[in-house]
Amino acid sequence: MVPLGTPMPDFALQDVVTGRLVRSSEFAGASGVVVMFICNHCPFVKHVRAQLAALGRDYAGRLPIVAISSNDVEAHPEDGPDLMRAEALEAGYVFPYCFDGSQEVAIAFGAACTPDFFMYGSDGRLAYRGQLDESRPPSKGYSPIDVTGRDLRAAMEAVLAGMRVPEPQRASLGCNIKWKPGNEPRL
Repeated sequence: MVPLGTPMPDFALQDVVTGRLVRSSEFAGASGVVVMFICNHCPFVKHVRAQLAALGRDYAGRLPIVAISSNDVEAHPEDGPDLMRAEALEAGYVFPYCFDGSQEVAIAFGAACTPDFFMYGSDGRLAYRGQLDESRPPSKGYSPIDVTGRDLRAAMEAVLAGMRVPEPQRASLGCNIKWKPGNEPRL
């Protein structure tokens, strides 16, 4: 995992809904920012979709949120910009949903899966990298847990209050980012 305190990487990506170029520099001076790596087809993202939309509504005007999809669309065309736009509108996302076709932004952030959450404080440094909450998609052997966003919401509230986000922080769990050949992370 990327160490806490790491500066937010620079990026400039187009929001697939509005066409607006979203730049990391626009968050300078904000109380913080949440950057989430998601996609359309991942069952883990589908499982938390309503909570992602709720986070956007609940924190609008208080804490910026940006969603990014970095999956290889040749291998997963359902994660391409046109279908991302349709998904954002259907899900009710009020935050930018940006396409990282080169995967350079995911690599710069050290993103590993979908969903993967990074929250930076007012100083532009990583304050939280972890899971949304303990909920997982239904499967054999797992008891259903309600999707609440508890872990990320607690981190967001701490950052808004100017406090340090409590540790330990549990890593996100989801589908691996679908890397283009040659972009796979080296362990």
